[in-house]
Amino acid sequence: MAGPAALSAAAAALVAALLLLRREEQGPGAGPSMAETEALSKLREDFRMQNKSVFILGASGETGRALLKEILEQGLFSKVTLIGRRKLTFNEEAYKNVNQEVVDFEKLEDYASAFQGHDVGFCCLGTTRAKAGAEGFVRVDRDYVLKSAELAKAGGCKHFNLVSSKGADKSSNFLYLQVKGEVEAKIEELKFDRYSVFRPGVLLCDRQESRPGEWLVRKFFGSLPESWASGQSVPLVTVVRAMLNNVVRPSDKQMELLENKAIHDLGKAHGSLKP
Repeated sequence: MAGPAALSAAAAALVAALLLLRREEQGPGAGPSMAETEALSKLREDFRMQNKSVFILGASGETGRALLKEILEQGLFSKVTLIGRRKLTFNEEAYKNVNQEVVDFEKLEDYASAFQGHDVGFCCLGTTRAKAGAEGFVRVDRDYVLKSAELAKAGGCKHFNLVSSKGADKSSNFLYLQVKGEVEAKIEELKFDRYSVFRPGVLLCDRQESRPGEWLVRKFFGSLPESWASGQSVPLVTVVRAMLNNVVRPSDKQMELLENKAIHDLGKAHGSLKP
C-alpha cells in the first residue's frame, strides 16, 4: 500500500493535471501537411547521406530509451553517443556500436570533451520533485540541462532538441512548470543554429520506474474520450517519432516550439520511413 508521501505526490500530480486542462495550447503548432508526410521518406534518406553524429542525454529514462531505440531502427545517424552518469548495458546486437560517455554532472566542465563533435543533441534529462526533492529537481532539470547545453554549444552542436513539458512557463507558480520554462529560455539565449523544444502533455507509457502520481494521472486520462485526452496526453512513441521526423525537416527558424498537438500530428507521420 502506498504511504502518505506517495499518496500526497499522486494527489499533487492529479491537481496539476486538472489545472493544465484549463490552459489553452500555447499555439496551434504546425503539423505536417499531406505533402510533408509524403516527402518525409526522401528527407530521411537525404539526412542519412549527411553522416551526422548525435548525442542523447538521459538515455536511461523512458523517453531517452525510446528515442535511442527509434534512432537505431531508423538508422539516421552515423554515430550515436550516450552521455550519462553511468554506463548502460545493452544485450541486443543493434546497440553494439553505440558510444557511451560517463560523466559527473556535478563537475561537467571536466567532461567537455564528451560534448564535442556532435551535430545534433537530444536532451531527455529530468527527474521529479518526489524523487529528488525540490533542490535536487532544480539541479537536474535546470542546472544540469543548461550546463550540458552550454558545453554542447561550445563543442559544435548545431541543432539542440529539448524535451520540456506542456504548460512550461517561467512565471508559473508551480515549481515544475516554472523550472521547465526557465531552462527553455536560458538555452534559447545560447543561440544554437537550430533549437527545438517539445512540450508533450502526460506521457502515456509503462514506466520501469515507479511514479504513483503519474500512474494515477495516466489512469485518469485513460478514462476520458480519446479526442479529449489527446489534447492533454500523448503516447511516448509518438513523441520520439515527432522528434526524429522534425530533425530531418529543413527549417529556417532558429527556435521552434512544438506543443502537444503538433507533436501528435508530426509523430503520426511515420509510415514507411524505416530503411
